[in-house]
Amino acid sequence: MDADPTLRLSKSRFVTGLQCPKLLWWRVHEPDADELKPDLVLQDRFDQGQEVGLLATALFPDGTLIDLPHDAVEERLERTFQAIAEGAPAIFEATFVESDTFVAVDVLERVAGGFHLIEVKSSTKQKPEHIPDVAVQLHVVREAGVNVTRASVMHLNPGYRHPGVGDLFSLTDVTSEAEDFQREVEVEISSQMEMLRGSLPEVEIGRHCYKPRACPFLDRCWPKDRDHIIRLYNVGPAKAAKYMAEGIHSVWDLPESQSLPAAAERQLEALREDRMIVDPGLAEALGEFTGKLGFLDFETLARAIPVWPGLGPWIAAPAQFSYHEELPDGGHSHVGWLAEGPEDARPEFVRRMIEATQKADAVVVYSSYEKTQIRALQDSLPEFQDELIDLELKLVDLLPIVRGYVYHPDFGGSFSIKYVLQPLVDELSYDDLTVADGLAASVQIARLLLGQDLSDDEKKKSRQDLLAYCERDTWAMVKLLEALRGLAEG
Repeated sequence: MDADPTLRLSKSRFVTGLQCPKLLWWRVHEPDADELKPDLVLQDRFDQGQEVGLLATALFPDGTLIDLPHDAVEERLERTFQAIAEGAPAIFEATFVESDTFVAVDVLERVAGGFHLIEVKSSTKQKPEHIPDVAVQLHVVREAGVNVTRASVMHLNPGYRHPGVGDLFSLTDVTSEAEDFQREVEVEISSQMEMLRGSLPEVEIGRHCYKPRACPFLDRCWPKDRDHIIRLYNVGPAKAAKYMAEGIHSVWDLPESQSLPAAAERQLEALREDRMIVDPGLAEALGEFTGKLGFLDFETLARAIPVWPGLGPWIAAPAQFSYHEELPDGGHSHVGWLAEGPEDARPEFVRRMIEATQKADAVVVYSSYEKTQIRALQDSLPEFQDELIDLELKLVDLLPIVRGYVYHPDFGGSFSIKYVLQPLVDELSYDDLTVADGLAASVQIARLLLGQDLSDDEKKKSRQDLLAYCERDTWAMVKLLEALRGLAEG
């Protein structure tokens, strides 16, 4: 065991150090940093991962759980080797400490000639970043004298459909990949431990800041300049990293010969002149937004372990909508609906939505998400297929209009409605809302509908917050269209 247990690596710390040594240093030396406090969405991911892990243990009914806190290291080690000695067919959370590294193996299954190491993931496929995770466990367990002959990632089966159609889990053998990575594990452990004993390392920003997942400390490292290359439209982390490797850190570093999408060219013009740019074709493009208009937005429920018929792992299904509609006097009516209870909300959702939208000539959405969900509903609820097809044909998307004809310097390279709204409609934002993005809304919906521990007052508050957020989305479209019409006329 190492001299300083607070610096000890774990499988998660090891993988973090591979992504970025600076990120690992902060995690170890600033464990109480605000950036590391899980928000609602991240905590929900952790909780769902635990649920998936628990269900995976049911596949090994005679297994032994090392049911002790992670900081009770000596007791966990003793219990693990006792289970091995007693011939346990499988051990959950089997614990080993070697090479300054602590690992708790999700499933250590006894097989002929040794053991099968299984890492359980809540994803629907085995991903490249899972290999180092398995490899470091393989190294530590073998160093502890346990003969591991096979290593696998157990993940959710994308073909599974609730309730009980197909196997919930799939097993992907990664023995060869984990073996190949063994050459790097020992060197990497030594390098990370040396780094942790020193001061904060210097690490250049790049693609690793977002891969395999976005670093919580991005604001500490990345420039906030609106002309940084990563804020150029259609430039994500991978392209930005490539640009920066070539010495291009600002949009003004781009060579004149660089070919860019029209929206990016418009962005450069707006930044260069420090003003909003409006393409003269805007008025004609708005021509499809005529007649009696409605404005529609969905919020969805998506769980690792699906809860409604026909759904698979992480497949989203709508559970809430907001709908504004123009009135002859220039005002707008509003209908908001949010499911109640754990039962499949889709039939009632569709009935209410069809009733609300049937008189509209066109229904405005922002992005293709609602169209995708409506098409999925046509398959899952064939009794409503004709009405849903009619609604789909009414949809008109406001996002391509903004992206194709307008750019404000404050868009920050994004055409998400939350980025474009306030620059175009300065009196309206999402800042006053408790729920302010779709991922948080999905988690709140799950907590509200699926009977998690909420008091009656908390449920009431959650419903109010969700209804307010979804209503803001459709009202934002109303005001955004008004602003665009004003720009076209001006």
